[in-house]
Amino acid sequence: MAHAKNHDYHIISPSLWPLIAAVGAFVMLTGSVLWMHGSGPWMFLMGLVAVLYVMFGWWSDVVAESNQGDHTPVVRIGLRYGFIMFIMSEAMFFVAWFWAFFKHAIYPMNEYVGSQYVQPSFYQMDVWHLPLINTLVLLLSGAAVTWAHHALVHNESRKDVEWGLLIGVVLGLFFTALQAYEYWELLVHKDWTFGGDKFFSTFFLATGFHGMHVIIGTIFLFICYLRVRSGHFTAEKHIGFEAAAWYWHFVDVVWLFLFAAVYIWGIGG
Repeated sequence: MAHAKNHDYHIISPSLWPLIAAVGAFVMLTGSVLWMHGSGPWMFLMGLVAVLYVMFGWWSDVVAESNQGDHTPVVRIGLRYGFIMFIMSEAMFFVAWFWAFFKHAIYPMNEYVGSQYVQPSFYQMDVWHLPLINTLVLLLSGAAVTWAHHALVHNESRKDVEWGLLIGVVLGLFFTALQAYEYWELLVHKDWTFGGDKFFSTFFLATGFHGMHVIIGTIFLFICYLRVRSGHFTAEKHIGFEAAAWYWHFVDVVWLFLFAAVYIWGIGG
């Protein structure tokens, strides 16, 4: 009884996951730099495998801790705060891309700065077809995830939770396929180039970085779908599901800003 737990906090057991994650991330970063200098992708792929292994193992431990009752209300609040801070850090990445886009569009830096304004190069594309369809697809996926979350919180049918997540996953895959087709059209039929100029650099960085987040979010939702089918999550305890829903809505909101700023204002205008 002297060692009985009389507080709401969870003291985790010693773990090697942080060390393995740091080593894997370092190998992946070093490998990506070497890959860009023509050394091949193998070191990058080794680091990526290590990072993915850490994600699976570490989060499996977190799920096990929850099933053991270690995730008290106080611990769940801490997990929510931690994930909110993670989303805020992700938002700062996109602030950088938006800053670069607006800065080059409104105040281009070149040899004429201070003497005359030089209109930056913008390249026209059909904003109101494929990009608009992609916007609607992503918003519908967000609505499906919200439906699933509502069904879980209010103890409604588990089938509604499963169907909401599955629809969100399918629409996420559809969005990625449409964006890949859009890239193919731009690069092949319109001769756009990665990093060809400041516009191409910011356009592909912003939309491609968002596309990577869509892929990650789709995997996140699919894992939640598998966990729901395995009987995980309750109306009171569903931090993993909540984190996935927040992440997916963050992806939705960022895309709306991208669509308005890059596609409509930057390209369509």
